[in-house]
Amino acid sequence: MVISDPTTGKAKQVTVSGPQASALIGLRIGDEVDGTLLGMPGVKLVIRGGSDRSGAPMRPDLPGPVKRRLLVSQGPGFRPKKKGLRKRKLVRGNTISEDIVQINMVIKQGEKAVEHG
Repeated sequence: MVISDPTTGKAKQVTVSGPQASALIGLRIGDEVDGTLLGMPGVKLVIRGGSDRSGAPMRPDLPGPVKRRLLVSQGPGFRPKKKGLRKRKLVRGNTISEDIVQINMVIKQGEKAVEHG
């Protein structure tokens, strides 16, 4: 997991396994998670995205834990070189499954900062 703090601009990487990881399965992009689950009491975290073993990014507009080839023109998984360029890319759905290896989270505004170390 990569937890970012927008107030300080710092990010912290946390390894999660076992029952902590299984508690995250089924959550979607945009859901809030209590920080006590990850050893950060008093903090609310918002899921912003992630990627799977092969590096395919999660997209908020694709429902479910599926893996598809979508025609994309912007956003997670594709950065066009010219205006109007579209490309078919392999992406993941917005739901966390066992295949997701990295989850990106942001501390909700108004909460205390991440201890970076």
